[in-house]
Amino acid sequence: MRPKRPTTVSVSRKYEGNRISLRVDTARFDDGPEFDREIVEHPGSVVLIPITTTGKVLLIRQFRQSAEKVLLEAPAGTIESGEDPEATARRELQEEVGYKAGKLIPIGGSWVAPGYSTEYSHAYIATELEPDPLPADESEDIVVAEFDFSDIHRLIIEGELEDQMSIAALLSAQHVYMDNIKARSNESE
Repeated sequence: MRPKRPTTVSVSRKYEGNRISLRVDTARFDDGPEFDREIVEHPGSVVLIPITTTGKVLLIRQFRQSAEKVLLEAPAGTIESGEDPEATARRELQEEVGYKAGKLIPIGGSWVAPGYSTEYSHAYIATELEPDPLPADESEDIVVAEFDFSDIHRLIIEGELEDQMSIAALLSAQHVYMDNIKARSNESE
């Protein structure tokens, strides 16, 4: 059995920003009472797992105003109007980490906060990295850090890695990357 889908009765636009907008949808199930849902509209994003030739994962540290602290994250960014997610991924990799990818491998994606946001994040593994920085965003101060894949679980458990979009992408990438290494190892035997 599938859950019912409510009928949207009205939509009220509350805020139109540069990156996000806010609307309130009034809806109801069949003839039931009306209820409001506050929705943050977001154009979508990408999250990247850059992997060096030595198998290190490049993560970034930056201050996040909403969290009021420096967070450890995978490089990520917002899709610009009319931009393809892969183009966003390539741009963000150069802006935030200073590399271009010889290979960009899509590994799915996820809804960031579907209870109140339209943001869908496309995830990629970036390999065959070559230095090729773009100018950094003036509103960001980013420090790049290298980690072994084996560090990821520890970083999560110890609370050093708290960004759920990064965690989801890293765990997915870890399985895809390790599966590819195993497959190549089996082919060479």
